[in-house]
Amino acid sequence: MNITSYAKGNWIEKGEETNLISAVNGKKVATLVEADLDYKGMCEYARSVGGTKLREMTIHQRAFKIKFLGQYLMKHKEEFYELSTHTGATRRDSWIDIEGGIGSIFTLSSKARIELSDLPFHVEGGVERLSRGGTFIGQHICVPKHGVAVHINAFNFPVWGMLEKFAPAFIAGVPCIIKPSPMGSYLAHAVFKKMIESGLLPDGSVQFIAADVPGDLLDHLNSQDSVSFTGSAFTGQKLKAHKNIIQNNIPFNLEADSLNCSILGPDVTPDMEEFRLFVKEVANEMTVKTGQKCTAIRRTIIPKDLVEDVTEALKKRLEKTTIGDPASENTRMGPLASSQQATRFGESLQKLIDVTDTVYTTGGDEKDAYTSPKVLLCKTPITVDEVHKVEAFGPVTTLLPYENIDEAVAIANKADGSLVGSLFTNDDDVARVITLGCAPYHGRFMIINRNSAEESTGHGSPMPHMIHGGPGRAGGGEELGGARAVLHNMQRVALQGSPTTIMNIVQQYVNGAETKESEVHPFRKHFEDLTVGEALTTHRRTVTEADIVNFGGLSGDHFYAHFDDVAAKDSLFGKRVAHGYFVLSAAAGMFVHPAPGPVMLNYGLEDLRFVAPVYPGDTIQAKLIVKKKTVRQKRETDKEPYGMVWFDVQVTNQNEELVAEYTILTLVKRQNRLDMDLD
Repeated sequence: MNITSYAKGNWIEKGEETNLISAVNGKKVATLVEADLDYKGMCEYARSVGGTKLREMTIHQRAFKIKFLGQYLMKHKEEFYELSTHTGATRRDSWIDIEGGIGSIFTLSSKARIELSDLPFHVEGGVERLSRGGTFIGQHICVPKHGVAVHINAFNFPVWGMLEKFAPAFIAGVPCIIKPSPMGSYLAHAVFKKMIESGLLPDGSVQFIAADVPGDLLDHLNSQDSVSFTGSAFTGQKLKAHKNIIQNNIPFNLEADSLNCSILGPDVTPDMEEFRLFVKEVANEMTVKTGQKCTAIRRTIIPKDLVEDVTEALKKRLEKTTIGDPASENTRMGPLASSQQATRFGESLQKLIDVTDTVYTTGGDEKDAYTSPKVLLCKTPITVDEVHKVEAFGPVTTLLPYENIDEAVAIANKADGSLVGSLFTNDDDVARVITLGCAPYHGRFMIINRNSAEESTGHGSPMPHMIHGGPGRAGGGEELGGARAVLHNMQRVALQGSPTTIMNIVQQYVNGAETKESEVHPFRKHFEDLTVGEALTTHRRTVTEADIVNFGGLSGDHFYAHFDDVAAKDSLFGKRVAHGYFVLSAAAGMFVHPAPGPVMLNYGLEDLRFVAPVYPGDTIQAKLIVKKKTVRQKRETDKEPYGMVWFDVQVTNQNEELVAEYTILTLVKRQNRLDMDLD
């Protein structure tokens, strides 16, 4: 198998060859072919070809591409599992990387389609009123950058690391250049090859570098480009300091190794469920991926009087760890990723051993890339700096005893920034104090007790819904976070202008913008025929005392402000008023068309406000305005294709004063079948 680069739409087959070796048996797995790549041309191709094609699509169209890509990759997952074994990963380890990676892009696609605009750009937040009369307003939008996203990935998660960066950039409308670590690049290459074979990705939207060092790639980036790096803090900081990166203020997202911690709360005793859960989690984080996780528990912070109990419990659990060929069903932990990685692990481990006591090690499984779990004890963690600075990237943790809660927090924060910390406690007061004490130094903090443990995804599992990253030593970067991950790749722009102008730019109705009365009732129009800003102004209706009495009787709402003349005089309103929900219902009766039509149903409302009271004798009128539209994918179970349309509703009184406003969500039939429809 040759690991080749994919540049400017072509596979580059010739170059300097290097053997890639299996971590399991030391035999050749693949050949890395390092070509003399035209990095400047690759960047220009991405920007001019890939970027142009991506920006022609809406965010939702791009997100659907990612969804379908995930489905395609999932069909080929067994091929990936077979290759993954050579990285030293067991089936369990590979599941995190392969199906975890594919699952992440499903989530990112879904979150983008739910939370972001069905436009080439995203309309973010509400309108800001910038003038007294409302003729000058502001609106934030996020637009695709006209650049390329360079992704430099680590060796430990060849699939997940590649996909969790690629998907949000693609959805944002930004083409990518992917550069995996040579170690395990055969797995990343296999997945990437399927990505290209799927035919789902536009030309120029993604390229692949098969190389140890990416030549002069960073020299050719500009301010519209970005770099996302995962790996060692040393390498990341070196790249971040590149002259061109600094001079052009090129965004550089750094996610580095960190000395993450897990804390056993002072309330926990050995007979409690939280104690068992804590020991299980520490042992799992030591052995999953042979401890080669940027989120693994390197520092185990425990009450001083429980050192012996925790040590013995960890020993018993770790003694059950079967080390061997990861392809075997009985193997619990495979080798490190390579003999080179084993050497690095040994060097860092020795630095820790020199300042700690070794309380558990088998030592009999040290051969080539194979190693065994090790538990160290630092009796004075406040004064020994090495345990907070030296990371041995493998199956090892250091026990750090504390005297009180303040000391536990101080120990946790001494690593000066980590990706994740966790706390096991059954005392919510302890949880509050420790969490808030640790929060500024950690990108993620997981609190576990007996109530949440069963469904917990674990200390070391970054979830695509939540941010992944951390301050200080962890790099100061941020990835994932659902729709946030997409927006990381976009430029936020503050628009200022008249409501009508802003509406025409963002393709979304803005309060105060000019509207156009529809000649046909909007509920009689199909999705494609509705335009943002078209409106229906209804007939008028005078509210009577009988309306109030009847509505109260029907709803059971006999609040004094609606029924008691005497008490109502002392209320905020000064006299009896109609129910707010009556006004809402009466408005619906005025704007709803009774006949069957393209509008199938309404399924909710948003931002409801009762702005002013409606008294008996007042006359109300409603105005229905098309606010925004989103295409919905037709599924096999749907009888007809449809889209979602948001209608703004404004209810006014006889003085043209606004009394209520809200947005209704409707499903409207589509006439056109689209590529994303499944039937």
